Amino acid sequence: MRRTVSLTAVAALATAALALAAPVGQAAQATTSHGVTVAHACAAPTKKGEMACNALQVTAGTPKSAHAESDLTAAAAPSGYGPASLQAAYNLPSASGGSGQTVAIVDAYDDPNAESDLAVYRSQYGLSACTTANGCFKKVDQNGGTAYPRGDSGWAEEISLDLDMVSAACPNCKIMLVEASSATMTNLGTAVNTAVRLGAKFVSNSYGGSESSSDATYDSSYFNHPGVAITVSSGDNGYGVEYPAASKYVTAVGGTSLKTASTTRGWADTVWSGAGSGCSGYDAKPSWQKDTGCANRTVADVSAVADPNTGVAVYDSYRSATGWMVFGGTSASSPLIAATYALGGAPSAGSYPASFPYAHTSALYDVTSGSNGSCGGSYLCTGTTGYDGPSGLGVPNGTAAFTG
Repeated sequence: MRRTVSLTAVAALATAALALAAPVGQAAQATTSHGVTVAHACAAPTKKGEMACNALQVTAGTPKSAHAESDLTAAAAPSGYGPASLQAAYNLPSASGGSGQTVAIVDAYDDPNAESDLAVYRSQYGLSACTTANGCFKKVDQNGGTAYPRGDSGWAEEISLDLDMVSAACPNCKIMLVEASSATMTNLGTAVNTAVRLGAKFVSNSYGGSESSSDATYDSSYFNHPGVAITVSSGDNGYGVEYPAASKYVTAVGGTSLKTASTTRGWADTVWSGAGSGCSGYDAKPSWQKDTGCANRTVADVSAVADPNTGVAVYDSYRSATGWMVFGGTSASSPLIAATYALGGAPSAGSYPASFPYAHTSALYDVTSGSNGSCGGSYLCTGTTGYDGPSGLGVPNGTAAFTG
């Protein structure tokens, strides 16, 4: 069941509000002047250890990113940013990079139309085919087999978003879709381990749930994979921390609003009001994180476009409203960053790729304005020069910040 809300500077969530008593996704909602209405693709978690995807579909209104691709006519172009815009905005070498790299997408439930929908997206934008037959696309269950779980239309939208964003940022990458049996952290974590076991060096996770005392166990069981870049969306409920974005072993990916600008870059990012951020209540701070306003792990590390009002084009045909849609949420930014890591090449054995951006801060576009809630004006919820919670160290400027 999907929840429809007006796109908003979603009411700020204190970290404590993400306890089990107030599951992620059940935050207070507010209105905005942005002029678009969105629906959460997936239902809110109802119990400890359960996750929700962080995809937001635009259901009414006209996003600012409508008909963004300059190489397509307005009549033919799907609304929302496509590959050319995203590659230009983040200075990605997508025409030449990523060959031989596999980006894994971990989601819950099955999307029976995943491969055919991906074909529609790639054909629309002139990208090469990525199919099972040519070895570019692979779909497995959480154990690596073909006993796929039951279908779910909400998670199918999430899957389409993820596959399309990897394609947009890294058209030459191979894609592995690993489908967990359900949206529990145990099953999703098993899928992460399977993705790594099957050879993926880049794993995107566009889901989150409440932090808990189990997180340290989840960290060691599912996310401690040296030599593998694991990205996780920071959440769509504004200020407040989700897990597994809080894991010290992952790259937590925040969200921005992306618009064209009269600058040398030609684009500008500001903090998206819905992006998750803050100070973890359970996870220890990784050694590469040096901010002083949080003794524990701070979310996020880096960011990319996530505002549905400046959303991305997605094609999905499973059960729900079939066809081209516009999506936002940090479910868009996580696979974009995973694909950016892939463009930078395979991480060295034993490395922790979450540390890479901290060693190459000059290779990121800093995001210095915007807010995702109330935190006394601190950097934990406010865009500022240098590191801040909602956007982390910034957005990609090429791949140097994502290379070890």
